Amino acid sequence: MLNKTNFISAFAASLMLTALPAEAQRNDEQAEARAQMMAGKVKSIRSIENRILPTMSGSQYLGPEFDPVAQVYRLKFIRQGRVIFVDVDGRTGAVLRKRR
Repeated sequence: MLNKTNFISAFAASLMLTALPAEAQRNDEQAEARAQMMAGKVKSIRSIENRILPTMSGSQYLGPEFDPVAQVYRLKFIRQGRVIFVDVDGRTGAVLRKRR
């Protein structure tokens, strides 16, 4: 029979195990974005952020994702409880889509 401490420990361990694949995917995205940036295929995330963040006043920036196949950055924001995705072409820096 599990006591409360053992249950909490087991629950915490299971949460950590489910978080590992997501963290690994994020590291892979970062590595691929960096490799493509170093090869001159896409702009740096910093240059994309420097252009997009000022246009999103009143929003909290949650962070980027990178799709290496499409070469698209997805910047995530939240404003008044609603998540906003801004998809940006990594090659040109052009905003492809803004979804609320």
